[in-house]
Amino acid sequence: MFNKLKRWKPQNSSSSLRDRIESVKKAGVPSHIAIIMDGNGRWAKKRAMPRVAGHHEGMKVVRKITRLANELGIGALTLYAFSTENWKRPKMEVDYLMQLPEEFLGSFLPELIEENVRVEMMGYQENLPVHTLRAINKASEETKNNTGLVLNFALNYGSRAEILDAVRHVLKDCQSGIMDANSLNEEAFSSYLMSSKLADPDLLIRTSGEIRLSNFMLWQLAYTEFWFTDVLWPDFNEEHLLNAVETFQNRQRRFGGIQGS
Repeated sequence: MFNKLKRWKPQNSSSSLRDRIESVKKAGVPSHIAIIMDGNGRWAKKRAMPRVAGHHEGMKVVRKITRLANELGIGALTLYAFSTENWKRPKMEVDYLMQLPEEFLGSFLPELIEENVRVEMMGYQENLPVHTLRAINKASEETKNNTGLVLNFALNYGSRAEILDAVRHVLKDCQSGIMDANSLNEEAFSSYLMSSKLADPDLLIRTSGEIRLSNFMLWQLAYTEFWFTDVLWPDFNEEHLLNAVETFQNRQRRFGGIQGS
């Protein structure tokens, strides 16, 4: 379907940025990065533009960051695109956000297929518009056999609801004899979560200066390294992602133990 694969490079990359990318790749990258993409509305407000303009600009950043994540060899990139609480926003804004998957994947899907990226979604499908689900399902189906970067959209996702649903399923399986309550451990419980196909994130990035999790992957982030920045999401670029990964590479992850044990 496509010609010989070309190397997927960040657009307009300078030699210094190229050198940094190669250096980061040699030092070992996170297998899974999760991002709370925050600040689209404030970015637009600073420019006296409607909030949807910020969301449109933020969509362009998703493309750039996906390209670089793939270039770095990161295994999974989970993006918090829409929370279960975001339905409280004005209808015009919600309607626009529900159009973005169709617009984004409609133009970007051929590249994702060519570059061996697999598209997945975690979240509640019940309330999503038909056109939104159609775009996500089409991308998931056409990339299901790809073995590279997993581009995972958290869409209509809320971690507390996810955990409660997992508990309900565990109780049901215990009652039916599928699960023995005495054998339930962290690994078994994680298999009931929406992220069960992915390893827990190694690195969480949140933009816009907010320092909170906002009901995002509360179970999965137990030992994740956090990296916060004041940069608004539409201004986030390849150098910011490299900064985050380089900070991660310089941290000592002990998972409750002590260094050298």
